[in-house]
Amino acid sequence: MQAKNRRRKNFPKIKLIKRQEMWTLTAQGWAIAIALIAYLIFFAITHVHSFLAVTSPIKSAEVLVVEGWLPDYAIQQALTEFKNGSYNLVITTGGSIEKGNYLSEYKSFAEVSAATFEKLGLESEKVVAVPTPNVIKDRSYASAAEFYRWLSDSNLKLQSVNVFSLDVHTRRSWLLFRKILTPKVQVGAIAAKTHDYDPNKWWVSSQGVRAIIDEGIAYIYARFLSWKA
Repeated sequence: MQAKNRRRKNFPKIKLIKRQEMWTLTAQGWAIAIALIAYLIFFAITHVHSFLAVTSPIKSAEVLVVEGWLPDYAIQQALTEFKNGSYNLVITTGGSIEKGNYLSEYKSFAEVSAATFEKLGLESEKVVAVPTPNVIKDRSYASAAEFYRWLSDSNLKLQSVNVFSLDVHTRRSWLLFRKILTPKVQVGAIAAKTHDYDPNKWWVSSQGVRAIIDEGIAYIYARFLSWKA
């Protein structure tokens, strides 16, 4: 009997629940927390567009780098920027055209945009197309890398450039060009104004919501997850 009692004492007891104290918010605490969260959401909604569609140009930039996939109205804005600035040259970037390639004399968005600039009145000697090699992903990075290779092979001794992109795509392009070009070349950014939705009320448009979500995720990927950025 004593042996059985000793075995029972040595056998561990299993507890499935236990009583413990915990801290929680009071009614006033919950009210303050909800108000703070609501304010942060409101702040993010009203400021995320201006963050992504950044415009921070370098006044003395010598070259305007224009992403070739931009729509025609953005190319017109880029031409106005070129004429109002101290630029000597426009460089257009962009990969191959995936639709109508067999029907067009131009094989890349860089070439199409360069031709558009000339059609709008820019002298041919002031615009250069730098096509981007075909890549499956990281196209913006590939464009920046190809521009750097072109610049390294040229006789230009640039101090600064401005990257001209469209709306909320600009922040990501600026990040990638700075990553590749600095510290040798200073990089500024200019965002073309979109015609697809009202930037001040992007949340009331499906196009605006898609643009913000897509570019927000793409920027986070380029900034924090992609080794290239």
